[in-house]
Amino acid sequence: MEIYLVRHGEAESELVEPTQPLRERADVARVARHAAEVKATVAEIRHSTKLRARQTAEILSAHLHPVRGLREVDYLAPAADPGMAQDAVESAVEPLMLVGHLPHLGRLASLLLAGDPNREVVRFQTGALARLERTERGWALVWVLTPEIAHPTE
Repeated sequence: MEIYLVRHGEAESELVEPTQPLRERADVARVARHAAEVKATVAEIRHSTKLRARQTAEILSAHLHPVRGLREVDYLAPAADPGMAQDAVESAVEPLMLVGHLPHLGRLASLLLAGDPNREVVRFQTGALARLERTERGWALVWVLTPEIAHPTE
């Protein structure tokens, strides 16, 4: 079973726009198209309550077509306890995508991969997607896709 961890796309500064909508949608769309091309499949995309995460999730959903759609969850907030998201991941029976923020997303990846949320294992840039796979011994990082290495817009 696999999960995908995604950091939201580049957002407006809080000083410019307090709700911080996405400023750059093309990068997220490029990552979403590339993920679809490599046959990334997800049953559901869960995102934080922040606008930039919801907008990122909507772009991903348009390309990946999750059968269970999108769902907003509190446990993906920037300062949330990564253990809550870990519980959701560990109980998932279908491929799942989580769209969130720093520092939470990095702490969640570290908790899953190294058992320690304070040890940096993956450095998420905006719009990056990481695929993790459950193995007999825990979780393994399979690949990371960033906007820079995703196929350019045609």
